[in-house]
Amino acid sequence: MEFLFVSRRKIATGSVVALITLMGYHAVFGANGLIVYQQKRVEYRKLDAELRSLQEENQKLNDHIKALQTDPKAIEKEAREQLRYAKPGEVIYVAPERPQAEAKSTKK
Repeated sequence: MEFLFVSRRKIATGSVVALITLMGYHAVFGANGLIVYQQKRVEYRKLDAELRSLQEENQKLNDHIKALQTDPKAIEKEAREQLRYAKPGEVIYVAPERPQAEAKSTKK
């Protein structure tokens, strides 16, 4: 009788240890485990930084649009740069554009 009791106790203890081991493995390596959680946190930080960068760029572009709608100096500056307008007596010098292959190689 005592042998049966000891056997049951060993089986129960082994089962509990196996269950805890499986749960621990799942908590670390499972679909929602610590490793996946850390990867998601890294991805979240990268996406958050990218989002902030895009929001800043968007704000700068919106400010530029507002300036072009209201500020005569901004309109004049844009016209002079893009359309190469000049005031009487001014001379505009335009540097030649670099070839595409050279421009791509220097950006890397």
